[in-house]
Amino acid sequence: MSDTLKTESQRAAWLRNYYLVRAAFSFAWVAASFTIAKHSPVLAAALLIVYPAWDALANLLDVRMTGGAKANATQLINIWISALVTLAVAGAFVFELQIVLAIFGVWAIVAGLLQLATAVRRRKDNGGQWVMMLSGAQSALAGGFFVAQQGGSAPVLQTIGGYAAVGAVYFFISGLIVLFRESRRGARGLASGKS
Repeated sequence: MSDTLKTESQRAAWLRNYYLVRAAFSFAWVAASFTIAKHSPVLAAALLIVYPAWDALANLLDVRMTGGAKANATQLINIWISALVTLAVAGAFVFELQIVLAIFGVWAIVAGLLQLATAVRRRKDNGGQWVMMLSGAQSALAGGFFVAQQGGSAPVLQTIGGYAAVGAVYFFISGLIVLFRESRRGARGLASGKS
């Protein structure tokens, strides 16, 4: 597969797969955060480091497949921020776990606004971006909540797990929207071919 997808059907297939893979990863991450990592500080720390690292990697793949850095400035910024957050989270464990919640909060605000901007940019060509716009706005709001909660007694991993679960649902719905649009487009193509 080439680095940049040229046709509408290639872009739609990429977005469908991208959204569904992101949803699957997030659902698995959430399940681990509420089960096996709940009683393992080492696994909890690993999950908190992996989450922003995965976001950076996913955005990097999306940038590569959808026109490169020039066409995807918001995602390019998100890659760098997610990479920095990965390092910040890893370093925060030396100090205090609650600092991680503040780091995730600031990241959720910035990443949410970048996701919102990306969805607004994509909606003309790809449609169905209202879910990603809503997700970006919700992420920014949740980030503010995390920052306000920092220093409290809320369990960090499970607090972030709830946020990740909502994000997984948004990605899943977006993947289904693209899938249904592809199906309708294919059905129309078959119907016009029979005429």
